[in-house]
Amino acid sequence: MSKIKGIYAAGMSVLNDDLSLNIEKTISHSEKIIEQGCHGVAIFGSTGQAQLIPVIEKINLLNKLSLSKYKDHFIVGTGLNSLIETINLMKIAISLNFKKFLIMPPAYYKYGDNEVIEFYSRLVEAHPNSEIILYNFEKLCGYKFSLDCIEELVRRFPDQIIGVKDSSYNLYENLKIDNFSILPGSELKLLKGLELGCTGIITATCNVTAKLSRKVYDDFILKNKQTSNQKLCDVRSSFDKYNLISGLHTFLSTENKIYQNILPPLSLLNKKEEKELLNSLKDLNFTNSSSMAA
Repeated sequence: MSKIKGIYAAGMSVLNDDLSLNIEKTISHSEKIIEQGCHGVAIFGSTGQAQLIPVIEKINLLNKLSLSKYKDHFIVGTGLNSLIETINLMKIAISLNFKKFLIMPPAYYKYGDNEVIEFYSRLVEAHPNSEIILYNFEKLCGYKFSLDCIEELVRRFPDQIIGVKDSSYNLYENLKIDNFSILPGSELKLLKGLELGCTGIITATCNVTAKLSRKVYDDFILKNKQTSNQKLCDVRSSFDKYNLISGLHTFLSTENKIYQNILPPLSLLNKKEEKELLNSLKDLNFTNSSSMAA
């Protein structure tokens, strides 16, 4: 049995006008997409602007999130460039009874498999009861996991290294490990991934495609005819033409202006891009049926 299955959104962060984190509305956003069909949400990943949000705001949110009725549906992104700060943030999350973590290797410096194995070994040694999903996204951190690296980490830590989010797409077709979750980072890979033995997805656009993605997933599990996958892929392809964070905030801000708030150097789409995106989604008869923030 794989430990992480289903449709997971890489949760967005909702910000106040002063660009501080709006804790209540960020949690409300995540809870609503769970109610719309996501099995869970990975908070404080790249879609949540995690590297731009102060650690103290993350801690304040985790304290509040620990009271959510959906608490067990959350994966916490704790990856920071500092090993010590990553360990410390995990410690706080664990004290609040969070157990599953999505962690990308540090950015900026160049390194290889041996150094990555050492990094995750330190995390496991510090928190042996944690469950870690590796985050494979070379475009953001400069490192791409190899099959050998993941296999070695799982060999050393089979109870702690439980899965990988594959946003570099070099793993999901070829990595085969028992009792290990492989979750591509795009709806375009959902159906093919499931056919290959992947266990689900963790994606940015599941913030708006929760219903469609869950339909594709459920139809696969139930062996029903696929009637929604093409539309799901077309919607994802529309967003893929732009920075995903910019596109999602722009799209949702048409219903709720609070989504206009985004941390520099990130920005909303320009007016030309916004018109293109909205027209593309309109042509697909795709609308976000509910306002995401309370």
